[in-house]
Amino acid sequence: MTLLHHALRAGATKPHGAPMPRSTLLLAGAGGALGSAVLEALLAGREHGTVRVLATRPLGTAMPGLEPIIVRDDGGFDQEVAFDAAPIADAALIVFDRARHANGRERAFLRPEPGQLGALAGALRQRGVRALIIVMPHIAARLPDALKHGLANLDEHAVASLDFEHLVFVRSAQAPSDARATQWLQRLADGMLAQMQIMVAATQQAVRAVKVARFVAALAAQLASSPPGIRIAPPELVWQASQLRDPAPLVDAWLAARDL
Repeated sequence: MTLLHHALRAGATKPHGAPMPRSTLLLAGAGGALGSAVLEALLAGREHGTVRVLATRPLGTAMPGLEPIIVRDDGGFDQEVAFDAAPIADAALIVFDRARHANGRERAFLRPEPGQLGALAGALRQRGVRALIIVMPHIAARLPDALKHGLANLDEHAVASLDFEHLVFVRSAQAPSDARATQWLQRLADGMLAQMQIMVAATQQAVRAVKVARFVAALAAQLASSPPGIRIAPPELVWQASQLRDPAPLVDAWLAARDL
């Protein structure tokens, strides 16, 4: 059957109802290795009608489904934020990552500082955001000391008190640690293998930003249909998702509190 026949049949078919409106997602922190990977995963997934990004200047480029929101770059959101639309989005992502000055577009994206989390989350909640995902850097050990110190002082309790329907903290990925063997012979074997760096499997190596971004994108796509509440994605879960080609089934099981 030709495409024309399909079109004619579609035109003659009684519609089942109006299509469900697609959600709008806001991303703060679209620069850096992890932030840019999250943005690409969101746009590639096409789960959201519009992906808005916080920027401090015009991006100078146009992509279908991408809408920049220009905000001030004065170091704080405790004052009036220059959001023009209310509600600004159904859900939002805040990604913390170190700066990566690869090109001008990277510098155009707003890079949230850890001290801005409470004010930024409050501003988003006031603009109608009902679900918030806060993403820690995918490899915390490689961050500058200043950013590590800031992340350690994140006021997560203040964010939790803002009454989001969904609130998720995504921790830095880390492989699950095995318990120390009780037998001395097994401990000796484990120690010898630990010295053979060339034998380290790919699953034990540092995760890639694009893998964590796929997990975050799958989480953003499924969060609205899950029971409301506050969740913490532990480092082991993020690492496990980074080992999968498609993390969506794992995300679905975790949100439904089923066995992983």
